Amino acid sequence: MEDYVLAAIALKLERIIFLEHLEMGINYFESTWLTQDDFSYYFKEGRRLQEKYSGTLEIGLGVEVGFNPDRIRQLQSFLDRYHWDRVGISYHFLDVHGEHLNLLSRKKHNIAAYDGVGVERILDAYFSGLRVAVEELPGDVLCHLDAVLRYHPDAKDFDFFTPACDLLDRIAEKGMSLEVNTSGYPIRDQPFPSIDILKAAAGRNITLVAGSDAHRPADVGRYFDRLSVIVKEIQKIR
Repeated sequence: MEDYVLAAIALKLERIIFLEHLEMGINYFESTWLTQDDFSYYFKEGRRLQEKYSGTLEIGLGVEVGFNPDRIRQLQSFLDRYHWDRVGISYHFLDVHGEHLNLLSRKKHNIAAYDGVGVERILDAYFSGLRVAVEELPGDVLCHLDAVLRYHPDAKDFDFFTPACDLLDRIAEKGMSLEVNTSGYPIRDQPFPSIDILKAAAGRNITLVAGSDAHRPADVGRYFDRLSVIVKEIQKIR
C-alpha cells in the first residue's frame, strides 16, 4: 500500500482512496479479492499510512464491492463492520450453472465462455444485476459502468447507452456518484464509461469521481491528464 501512496505523492496528487475488492460466494479458479482477514490488515496498515503521511497526502480507505445476487445479506453485513471512506459498486462475476464467469477478463477461456452463454444474455444480466446492486447495497459510487466484456471483440457492436441511462436514473435518485475510470484509455481510447454516457450523467447532475483502477503502483493516476478534455465536454452540457 505504501508504494501506491508514494506513487501518488510523486504525481503531486492531493488525495487518494484505496478501493480494495470484496467478493462473496464466488466460485472461480483464482481469487483476485481480499479475504476478511486481509481487510483487518488493510485497515491497520491504512491507518498507519494516514498518520505517517498526514499533511502530505490525504488517504482514504474504501472498498469496491462486487455484486453477487445470492449474497446480498452477507455483503451488507460485512460492509456494516467498518467505516468506509467510499463504497464502490461493481459486478464482475456471473453465475453460469454453478460456476462464475469473469465478465471483465481478457483470458481466452472466459472470452470463449461468453459466446457459449450469449453476449446479449450476459449484458442483460449485468445491467439488471447492477440495478439491484444500486438499490440494495450502500454504495457511494458506481465503478467502470460499461467495462463489461471489455475484451470481447464484438462488445462494441452492442448497445450500452440505453441500459446505462436507465442505471443513471437510479444513481441520480439515490445520490450516488459515477466513476470515470481511466483504465479504458489504453483499451479503447475512452474511459469507462464512454464520453456519451458521461454526458448523460452530467445531464442528470450526477457527480463524477476519477479512478485509475491501479492494480500496481505505476498505474496510480494514469491518464488523469486527459480528464480536462472530459471536463470541457461536460461543461457544454451544464
